[in-house]
Amino acid sequence: MPEPLPPFADPPADCPLCPRLAAFRADNRQQFPGWFNAPVPSWGDERPRLLIVGLAPGLRGANRTGRPFTGDYAGDLLYKTLLKMGLAAGIYEQRPDDSLTLHGVMIANAVRCVPPQNKPTGEEIVTCRQFLLTTIKTHRPKAYLVLGRIAHDSLLSALGERRAKFPFGHGAEHRLSDGAPLFDSYHCSRYNTNTGVLTEAMFEDVVGRAAQMVGARPTPVRLPS
Repeated sequence: MPEPLPPFADPPADCPLCPRLAAFRADNRQQFPGWFNAPVPSWGDERPRLLIVGLAPGLRGANRTGRPFTGDYAGDLLYKTLLKMGLAAGIYEQRPDDSLTLHGVMIANAVRCVPPQNKPTGEEIVTCRQFLLTTIKTHRPKAYLVLGRIAHDSLLSALGERRAKFPFGHGAEHRLSDGAPLFDSYHCSRYNTNTGVLTEAMFEDVVGRAAQMVGARPTPVRLPS
């Protein structure tokens, strides 16, 4: 019999389920005692129309600040785009106590703890998937935007979908078995943008279509008078 789902959508601060990640977390707590250094919880609107799923916390980003995509380049691009597409408000300042708020959006990671070299193992991805599934069951989003293939595959597995039916591709749009739309994007990492794998225009196109699907209104561009 499979183990029942936990009664919470986020793992506890000292989650022991992945020994390698727990050991790395302990090392970081000794090296950087002022950092968050714990499984990073989902963040955003508690009644989201759109769930954005990333890979895992960055060492000096979310692992340091405790909020998804906060404190590194990936967050700079993600939140800039969400603000532009009407999915966020306020000012993003790379810290969890800034004025940024998300509108109709929640952000979660497929793996909640920072992995060494930003590379979770297959076993760690599977182990942490229970928290992604509980997040979905708790908050019931209407649409999904995944950032990268690992997030894509983990989300499909959490939802019980057959991966071969929904191949990952940047800009792809799928309809899941329950009718919910799924949008694919390359991850908004500095590596992908520096190498040209992902441009800001490419990212804005996908996020913009997801925003339109859930009824968000892009922020008007104000030209100088």
